[in-house]
Amino acid sequence: MNLLEIETLTVLHRADGVETKLVHDLSYSVAAGETLAIVGESGSGKSLSALAIMGLLSPDLQIVSGSIRMDGTDMLDLTPEQMRKKRGRDVSMVFQEPMTSLNPVRTIGSQITESIEENLGLSKSDARARAISLLDQVGVADAERRLRQYPHHFSGGMRQRVMIAIALAATPKLIIADEPTTALDVTIQAQILDMMAEICRAQKTSLILITHNLGIVARYANRVNVMYGGRIVETGTAAEIYYTPHHPYTHGLLRSVPQLTQSRKEPLQPIMGNPADPFTKIAGCRFHPRCQFAQDRCRREMPQFDGKTACHFPLVSETREAS
Repeated sequence: MNLLEIETLTVLHRADGVETKLVHDLSYSVAAGETLAIVGESGSGKSLSALAIMGLLSPDLQIVSGSIRMDGTDMLDLTPEQMRKKRGRDVSMVFQEPMTSLNPVRTIGSQITESIEENLGLSKSDARARAISLLDQVGVADAERRLRQYPHHFSGGMRQRVMIAIALAATPKLIIADEPTTALDVTIQAQILDMMAEICRAQKTSLILITHNLGIVARYANRVNVMYGGRIVETGTAAEIYYTPHHPYTHGLLRSVPQLTQSRKEPLQPIMGNPADPFTKIAGCRFHPRCQFAQDRCRREMPQFDGKTACHFPLVSETREAS
């Protein structure tokens, strides 16, 4: 059973009389207890679509079509007050940089208990007890003392643990983690992600993991959506994406990742060019200026997503191996 269903979601940017589509006809679902990874370079629409789910788009952005259904309720039909209650209680988000998400002049304890009191209706003493339990759960030692401290007293990894504790406060059905370990070193990254995955499994919480790190995808995700230019260009299980990618963009992402079996002298093979600028019009497939397999049709026509990939000439294993 699907917990979240997004259908043909389109997000428009308006500024100085100019309208630009930043997310195009986005459709995907997340099952109860599933971990879905959304992968792509900066500007691909990953974070923007997540903010649309949360109802946190800035005033210059507008959802002009589509639906976002959670447990059968279209969240786009909710009033601002209803949506505010939905956030935290049913769906929470862990942002990329906790220092910009946490209030620097309020204690950690007050920020966690505020969410608990608001969403669960607990008394201050019960909310404090739950806050201590949450900090213990996410691996913050001496939780009772740490509640009285401020964000600047915590390291980057510990601040991210606090953000996860806030996201878990009301035991939501869905957590969206937007690049939750980008600013952390590799060892701390693994600790944070292992902890988050274990908590989600234990609580049967669904997780949308937004990342550009394909190594994270292989270890934690059940399914993967690859986004480029505001669209999903390929979807599949983690194994399918890794071993039989069909879109040239997915293929390029995989080739640019260092391999343990690769010689240190062997150069990486990055995707040529720059990510598509959403404010620049490109005829046909938006990836064709960077695609080594592009043909004339790619320059004329936008490929339609067939449920697996959006490419006029999807790759086969022989093509990948030869490249």
